[in-house]
Amino acid sequence: MTKFPRAVLLSMILALPAFAAQSAADLMDRANALYKEGRFKQAITLYRKAADRGADPTAVSFNIANSYYQTEKYPEAAASYRKAVDFSNGTFSPALFNMASVYFRLKQYPECVAAYHRALKLEPENISGWLYLGEAYSKTGDKIGALKAVEKAYALDKSDISIVYQLSEANIAVDDFGRAVAVIREGYTAHPEEIDFLVYLGDVFRLHKDYEQSAGAYREALAVRPDDVNTMYKLADVLVEDNKQFVAMDILNNVVQIKPDFVDAAIFLGNLAYDAKFLERAESAYELAAMHGNAEAIYGFKNMAYDAHAQKRDDEALRILRLAQKYYPNDATLQADVLDIENAE
Repeated sequence: MTKFPRAVLLSMILALPAFAAQSAADLMDRANALYKEGRFKQAITLYRKAADRGADPTAVSFNIANSYYQTEKYPEAAASYRKAVDFSNGTFSPALFNMASVYFRLKQYPECVAAYHRALKLEPENISGWLYLGEAYSKTGDKIGALKAVEKAYALDKSDISIVYQLSEANIAVDDFGRAVAVIREGYTAHPEEIDFLVYLGDVFRLHKDYEQSAGAYREALAVRPDDVNTMYKLADVLVEDNKQFVAMDILNNVVQIKPDFVDAAIFLGNLAYDAKFLERAESAYELAAMHGNAEAIYGFKNMAYDAHAQKRDDEALRILRLAQKYYPNDATLQADVLDIENAE
């Protein structure tokens, strides 16, 4: 949470009202100029002098707080924001929003929540404020509070794609997968160009261990983006979870045809093929991964060689190990395995 709410800018500075004494106004103008130049320590000095000459205490306290914030003196910033709030009788919402943000940085989350609530009473349509309140609630462990805050933001702007994702996450946190799915579907209906909603929907179903629905969502996304190898990989992964390894292998084979350097897919395919005793497919998958520098392929080659050796097919074991050496000539463990088998003969 590094930004202030949309309606409140950290750099916001308040000028002295026109009816104030000219000397105080001059000091405020000079202090504001220093602030804009990044000379925050000098600005604080002038703000205080302006206060001594009758400058508006709310403006002075707020600007001093902003200056402290910029120099990462958060306790001092919080104290000055509190003064601005008090001088305004709790009616100056920018100070409340900024004070809440400082409390968040100080990890004083209950105080942060309270400050956001006060600010949002003054600005109930501040979407960022509701989202930040939800984040603060999550830090206190109050998942229901977080959900309610994000629901408020969603009600104010259902067109914001990022809020759709946040609201879905908030519902997942309270195990309301049905509402999470409904929100994603609402978002996709409003934004059919956002295909990632379908991929995310697949993720949500998978989290809920509804593998068939998960695979269906991934396939729905692939119907729109048929060559999306990352979604294809996710589909293969969930199919394995659903004990459909052979279908997963076919999908992974398509992945490496489209993107040969997708080494994770090649290793995944090799492991599935090895477990299924499709040794030629496993070997070609491991070799593809090796061609693109994935060291994990070594373990695949070794497993195949160990099995061949255990079956007294030492020629086959040596062939596989030497194939691995072609890609990893400096791997000492491969050389040791070759010598062990040769000496055993």
